[in-house]
Amino acid sequence: MKYFSMKVIIVDDEPLARRRIRALLNDYADVRLVAECANGAEAIAAIEEHAPDLMFLDVQMPEMDGLSVIGSRGGESLPLIIFVTAYDQYGLAAFDSHAVDYLLKPFDRKRFSKAMEKARARLSEKSAVIGDLSDIVSRIELRPHYPKHVSIRQDGRIFLIKTETIEWIAAEKNYVRFHVGGRSYLRRETIGNVGEKLDPDQFRRVHRSAIVNIAFIKELRIVSGGDYKIVLLNEIELVLGSTYQKNLPEFLS
Repeated sequence: MKYFSMKVIIVDDEPLARRRIRALLNDYADVRLVAECANGAEAIAAIEEHAPDLMFLDVQMPEMDGLSVIGSRGGESLPLIIFVTAYDQYGLAAFDSHAVDYLLKPFDRKRFSKAMEKARARLSEKSAVIGDLSDIVSRIELRPHYPKHVSIRQDGRIFLIKTETIEWIAAEKNYVRFHVGGRSYLRRETIGNVGEKLDPDQFRRVHRSAIVNIAFIKELRIVSGGDYKIVLLNEIELVLGSTYQKNLPEFLS
């Protein structure tokens, strides 16, 4: 099979993730890496400047995520896309018919090679889907998706934690601490950003520095002044902040 030279850009807010993809691309003589982008705005500029053939696009990025990059292009052409994500909540099966492939972090060399072969085939056959992908964005916006797992890098390892097992989440300055089964995991992210990603039917903000999984609530206790404490199944007590007491009827129901 004849392979065509590919201009590639990498879009990911994590330097280590970009480095990983860059290292794997070194195995391909037909690839020319023309740009690395740390956010959505840089990605849009790189697309306009370089007109790449292929883009590795991280779904989850602060401020402007991968889906927003797609939506911002409107009817303008896009390169082939290989989605890269640590979460599986974005209807990845639907992406297969709209993009080359997706890579679920952490991925190995074999899985990366499979995605590259798909991209090469699309280019060599000149049948790449380079048109408007706004329909996938609209479908995703109509039906919210929430993560089934959370990935956390800690002590040189990557932990993949089921969201349903998270008991509560605490803010620690620019970090959040996930409490799971007697252990805790620290991740650099704001609690507001974490709360926006989680299913509101399962997780509720109960304090400016705490989110709780409703499934782990044992009881509510009335304390002096008409305030409340939330007692979890493991007897951990959390304050129900006055700002969030308007959600009390929902807890009781």
